[in-house]
Amino acid sequence: MTGTGRFDPAVADVRWQKRWDDERCFIADTDSPKPKAYVLEMFPYPSGRIHMGHVRNYTMGDVLARYRRMQGFEVLHPMGWDAFGMPAENAAMERKVHPGGWTRSNIAAMRDQLKRLGFALDWSREIATCDPEYYGHEQALFLDLYDAGLVYRKESEVNWDPVDMTVLANEQVIDGKGWRSGAQVERRKLSQWFLKITDFADELLDGLQTLDDWPDKVKLMQENWIGRSSGLRFRFKLTGEGADADYPWIKAGLLAAPEIEVFTTRPDTIFGASFVAVAPDHPLAQAVASENPDAAAFIADCKAGGTSAAEVETQEKRGFFTGIEAVHPLQGEWRLPVWIANFVLMEYGTGAVFGVPAHDQRDFEFATKYDLPIRRVVARADQDRDTPIGDEAEPGEGVIVNSGFLDGLSVEEAQDSVIRRAEEQGWGSRETAYRLRDWGVSRQRYWGTPIPMIHCSKCGAVAVPRDQLPVVLPADVSFELPGNPLDRNEGWRRTSCPKCGGEALRETDTFDTFVDSSWYFIRFASQPVDKPFDRAAAEAWLPVDQYIGGVEHAILHLLYARFWTRALKRIGRIGIDEPFKGLFTQGMVTHETFRTADGRWLAPDEVSADGKGKLADAAGAAVERGRVEKMSKSKRNTVDPEPIVARYGADAVRWFMLSDSPPERDLEWSIGGIEGAARFVQRVWKLATAASVGEGEDQALERKLHRTIAAVGEAIDGLQFNKAVASLYELVNAVEKAAPSTTRSDAVRALVKLASPMAPHLAEECWSALGQEGLVANAEWPKFDPALLIEDQVTIAVQVNGKLRDTLTAPRGLDREKAEALALASEKVQRQLAGTAPRKVIVVPDRLVNIVA
Repeated sequence: MTGTGRFDPAVADVRWQKRWDDERCFIADTDSPKPKAYVLEMFPYPSGRIHMGHVRNYTMGDVLARYRRMQGFEVLHPMGWDAFGMPAENAAMERKVHPGGWTRSNIAAMRDQLKRLGFALDWSREIATCDPEYYGHEQALFLDLYDAGLVYRKESEVNWDPVDMTVLANEQVIDGKGWRSGAQVERRKLSQWFLKITDFADELLDGLQTLDDWPDKVKLMQENWIGRSSGLRFRFKLTGEGADADYPWIKAGLLAAPEIEVFTTRPDTIFGASFVAVAPDHPLAQAVASENPDAAAFIADCKAGGTSAAEVETQEKRGFFTGIEAVHPLQGEWRLPVWIANFVLMEYGTGAVFGVPAHDQRDFEFATKYDLPIRRVVARADQDRDTPIGDEAEPGEGVIVNSGFLDGLSVEEAQDSVIRRAEEQGWGSRETAYRLRDWGVSRQRYWGTPIPMIHCSKCGAVAVPRDQLPVVLPADVSFELPGNPLDRNEGWRRTSCPKCGGEALRETDTFDTFVDSSWYFIRFASQPVDKPFDRAAAEAWLPVDQYIGGVEHAILHLLYARFWTRALKRIGRIGIDEPFKGLFTQGMVTHETFRTADGRWLAPDEVSADGKGKLADAAGAAVERGRVEKMSKSKRNTVDPEPIVARYGADAVRWFMLSDSPPERDLEWSIGGIEGAARFVQRVWKLATAASVGEGEDQALERKLHRTIAAVGEAIDGLQFNKAVASLYELVNAVEKAAPSTTRSDAVRALVKLASPMAPHLAEECWSALGQEGLVANAEWPKFDPALLIEDQVTIAVQVNGKLRDTLTAPRGLDREKAEALALASEKVQRQLAGTAPRKVIVVPDRLVNIVA
């Protein structure tokens, strides 16, 4: 075949994408007798444009999906949209549009962009979480969990934005202010719906041990988030002013008894306690505030701030002394002052702690501020027990000191000793506790799945009848006023009670969007009209064989999806424990940043360089080159994939995304890298179209080909895409240097197949140019001969008196006599021997000849 010019991606990409669609190549068949493979990337939020992070993520999954198809698997590789959430609602307010229209137009735009990249996706299974056809089934699953006792409603402390009049996630509170309104956030108690994820704490924790194909760092993050720990739950008796049983607030029922219950994982430090602190919402704090206006004012001030543990940890530690004291359970004469403290949260533990300033930095800062005792109770071997604590708390590692009967014990021994004494004396008991809290799923916003509950003044909270699902969001809403527009939509909100028929109100909270993404992978696998999924059809695909996405979802999304799957198993809806068999977290796409002298960020296309490397903006003003960082709109260091694809073609972009660094590491975008990928595409095209007819075999090339087939398959199986690309570069180099032969022609055809998962349009064009039938997407993956993977040549080290003098290339398996003769014939060895006969020759087959002179 003679050359046919350059490969034209603008023509080829469109041609082969249409052909794949026409032949329904990537439609998954649940009834297929082939073995099944489920490949899934975390579905995107429809922001309106894909970014380079999307391109990298979906290219990785696409390579694996195409490779599995060529291996003979029936592959499910779907796509959908995580379409609910605050960004759409904010866009509605800012642009004065409906979030539904904004979201769906973004989906259409992003769908076109993804299709332009030629991903082997089953678009017939496309879902959007904002479609009633999806969220109606989600409502049904929620009611299943409600019927099973896994859902409840209670008052919970939240971040409340008084301007936007909505609850904010912890991530939306910045320096104590609402991220959009800038208003000072308040702590407020609202009635919220919760899912009982804590019922599954042990299952979720122990299940991590079965996830062999998950990154260790992700499993550790989940393990820490669940936070199972063993410790002591015990009670401090109260004394001092206001602690007597006849005190008014005990009589009023604000506090059941004059005592405070705490839980600690470090009972060994109990002799280091110098104060007790309770949360502002603790019953004791509320009781004190009912009698003390200053305490009430302090508590009100504490509520002006976020509720996240991270924010509470970083703020200034402040307290209010209640006038009450706690009796130390092991030293009856000790009295510990009881404080209301802004760093203690009612949602964690019992809402009360005892402070050990010497060995906890938070307690140290509080004790320093209020001049409370700081007593060392743990010391390293090289420390004196009376050495004062320095400028910060010490970690509490070593042996126990200054602690009476515990002195000299290890931390573990002391913990057991204190717990045993507490149980013997009846003031405490051993307990396993968890950092994990139940999942509050209520959000006070419009653009989300309506929670399918109805509130009746007579019957309380009542589930929406199944035949009334889905509860569909009303379209006629206004965002002119702050807050949740569902609260103002009386026509939608007012309904009748399913139990008594009386007047009732719909729940106006909507689900946290993590609920939407906690089961979408099941709906991808099975999509009946009349129910969320068919169990047999879903289990034919699940668990997902390979899940790919960013490590930023390592905790919440993945934990909630694992919980949802286990909850559905508990109620008999599905038979699997874990949703994702394999997990891969890819690195980010980065780019250097550019900034003007006055601090403005510039986009890469707004910066030019002179011949000496100095940077300037369009006006010629100097520009400073900044750090290489994750692409972000705020730093303006993003690169739009669309014009890059239009200029270089989809395959060049895909190839660069795979080739430049290990997939788990960050990838630095460079125009030089994409240009190099485009040149490689043309090299492969030239090999497929250049005249290369020849006869005979090329054993060296055949061996290289079979090793490449093995190496590329192994690399893709291990998600080491950059290694697969490197092997293909080497094969192309070898084919280019080889003379025309039958082996060379075979190698070119195999090369096209091997490259097809990474550069599918190029591969189809080459396959057609080579005169091959059908689509390379449907072709069988090349097989290798294991015998050709064995090296037939070895390098033998030759030593004289133990010192290396030469290396020789010899056939593998050379017998001892021939190896000895070959070594003795070496000119370097002869010079060392200087005509004398060796006294002894030691031969290690295929490795070493040592000549003793």
